[in-house]
Amino acid sequence: MTSELRFRPGRTGYDDRARGVFADRLASRGLRLTAQRAQVLDFLLSAQSHVSLDEILKALRGSGLGRATVFRTLRVLQDSGLVSRVTGPQGTPRFEVELDRPHHDHLICTSCGNIVEVRWPELEKIQHRVCQAAGFSPQWHRHEIFGRCKDCREKP
Repeated sequence: MTSELRFRPGRTGYDDRARGVFADRLASRGLRLTAQRAQVLDFLLSAQSHVSLDEILKALRGSGLGRATVFRTLRVLQDSGLVSRVTGPQGTPRFEVELDRPHHDHLICTSCGNIVEVRWPELEKIQHRVCQAAGFSPQWHRHEIFGRCKDCREKP
């Protein structure tokens, strides 16, 4: 089990590669990598937690980015497979970089908001067998389990 965003690709050039992938995917849609889109991606690449739209806006407030620009950029990043959405403890969407990350799911504390990333190889194998037996070809899935973390459970 890993805590929130502890997986960092750590490869030299990862951020540049992510920008390149984003630029290519934008170009395939007739769009370009603007300074504003790059700012949103760069913020996500440097984030140490799963971040909300409002947290991105607050952090980039001084650069003139509007809510609609951030929202649209997040949508394009998701559609491109570079960023995924995680449900926060109150149902608020939060975002994380997905490029080259192993599949993982999330344990979400409804008290403190902490999000713990988990990998369950055994569960993945079961899902694969069930899908195969049903003749089902999954495109994607996610598990989000909501509850109280150890620290919050121990508080009175």
